[in-house]
Amino acid sequence: MKKILLIGTGGTIASAPTGEGLAPGLTTEELLRRIPDVKKACAVDCVQLLALDSTDIGPRHWRMLVECIRENYGGYDGFVITHGTDTMAYTAAALSYMIQNSPKPIVLTGAQKPIGFDTTDSRANLTDAFLCASADLPGVSIVFDHKVILGTRAKKTRSHSFSAFESINYPELAVVRDGVLLRYIRQECAAAPIFYPELNHNVALMKLTPGADREALDFLFTRNDAVIIESYGVGGVPQEGGFYDCIKTWKGRGRFAVLTTQVENEGSDLSVYHVGHRLKNELGVLEAYDMTTEAVLAKLMWLLARTRDQAEVTKLFYTPVAGDILWTAGR
Repeated sequence: MKKILLIGTGGTIASAPTGEGLAPGLTTEELLRRIPDVKKACAVDCVQLLALDSTDIGPRHWRMLVECIRENYGGYDGFVITHGTDTMAYTAAALSYMIQNSPKPIVLTGAQKPIGFDTTDSRANLTDAFLCASADLPGVSIVFDHKVILGTRAKKTRSHSFSAFESINYPELAVVRDGVLLRYIRQECAAAPIFYPELNHNVALMKLTPGADREALDFLFTRNDAVIIESYGVGGVPQEGGFYDCIKTWKGRGRFAVLTTQVENEGSDLSVYHVGHRLKNELGVLEAYDMTTEAVLAKLMWLLARTRDQAEVTKLFYTPVAGDILWTAGR
């Protein structure tokens, strides 16, 4: 029988009504009691690491999760993390860089409705997560609404529906049907994981909007080592508003700029239009291609904790980790 560690961080799945809305309150042991049949399939130990709405979860808590898994890695066959849905994709991406090549499953799940509600997706999601954590499903994934999604490819695309997450620019790893795991893709792994506990959280995100100018971008560069610019379509910045000169100035001061797109599917390609071509060919701006914004943010935090050398940052950014980037046309 497989031995699984259940790590609780809070979220809707563990929430209960209060006078000011839902708030996390149930422990991992209480969650486990709601799905008693799981104990017939695997042995489960519980750790209540956090009790937070996922809106409050960030890099400091990612480090706590990594340390918890590192300390317990030798004693368990797999790990299930219960987590709020709002930032689950960010956490899954971060763990994908901080725990690389894991031969053991590290599964995140949560719910759109608390486990105590009559109509809820909590019990199904949690049961599926234990099934996946007990299987040959290496690496970090999100299990939600009977889908298994690679940690670097997940995005929350619905705010209320049970089918809250999608796999972006990448197939689902597996699905669960009638309690059976049907796997399509097996992640590559090694004999043992590599843990990277350090992050540089001085990374910001700017969403480009019509009429914006360089002032907001200047401000972000003054406070951060890297700025991700979510542009339109295949990517680029306006020729007016000083964006090009702003990026050129801050790149000369050792900052890093990454261009991505606000469009969820199919990725960027700065070589298509003049507004993007100059950035890539004259300034050497990094391009996200088919990566999710969540993965870009986490990857920059991971790699900038390792190096600030321009050539090495570029090399690491374009080196695939946990299936995060496939398409690099024009590079």
